[in-house]
Amino acid sequence: MNVDFTNINDHITSMDRFQHKWQFIDDMYGAMPEEHLRQLKPLDADASRFLWDYLDITNLHYDIPFKKDFFQTIDKAKILEDNQQEIKKWLYHRGLPFEREVFLSWQPKDAMIVPWKLLIKYFDHFGCSDLTIFEQSLQWALLFYHEYEIYFGTKKEYKPSDTFNDYNFIW
Repeated sequence: MNVDFTNINDHITSMDRFQHKWQFIDDMYGAMPEEHLRQLKPLDADASRFLWDYLDITNLHYDIPFKKDFFQTIDKAKILEDNQQEIKKWLYHRGLPFEREVFLSWQPKDAMIVPWKLLIKYFDHFGCSDLTIFEQSLQWALLFYHEYEIYFGTKKEYKPSDTFNDYNFIW
């Protein structure tokens, strides 16, 4: 069976089979409570590849962080040792409904579906390596870049935050 957005939920697998499970269950990294773990939906290899290919076909990352002119506005945030609350506030101000499920794609075999509110609450559990977060329409996307930077692109008119204007970014 081919994977697409209409049947992707049929490809949810157990956390035990998920390569990045340590980020969510290991006490050393601040294990999530069981009620939150149950809301994470790791995807099998077929669904993960589908999301990876979808991003590739759209050329979202043809340029870094995003293909030139793909989005109307790009905003940036810098993850520092002591600014977790600032990052959570910055993510919250993206304006997405808390209940919205978003797709996370790390690699061709590693992807997940999570509620936006959990991504905000536990952003530091998700973004330890390059990670693209998006919804099917690609009206917006986030790139968690491994150099502790987050890029948000949107096709809507959006006023970028000035919170991180004093920082240097790679892109």
